Amino acid sequence: MTRQLIAGIGCRRDCHSEAIIRMFEHACQEAGCRASALAAPAFKADEPGLRLAAQQLGLPLILVEAGALRAVQARCPTRSARAHGATGFASVAEGSALAAAGAGGWLVLARTTGDGVTCALAEAAAS
Repeated sequence: MTRQLIAGIGCRRDCHSEAIIRMFEHACQEAGCRASALAAPAFKADEPGLRLAAQQLGLPLILVEAGALRAVQARCPTRSARAHGATGFASVAEGSALAAAGAGGWLVLARTTGDGVTCALAEAAAS
């Protein structure tokens, strides 16, 4: 059975795809696994760097709606006052990863951060 891993991404406005790819690669290396999709909040849908990073990595981009992101906030171990002030969510990367992984998903790697990008990895429950 193949593991389905989701990389949740949070980023500042106008973040470059190279920074997102670097953080994605760093998170995957740290966890010793490779994600099969990127997930980000739907309110970041217009970020060209995010879409370009997914395209360059050859991965689908899952856009997580606000309700799904809100529903998993209590399961996120990392909280950011800055993210909460900017987005209304204290955990964007972890929340996106968990929401996209679906019910029964769990964090493989808590949020890592650098260059205006956060990345967390979640594994979907086996179906």
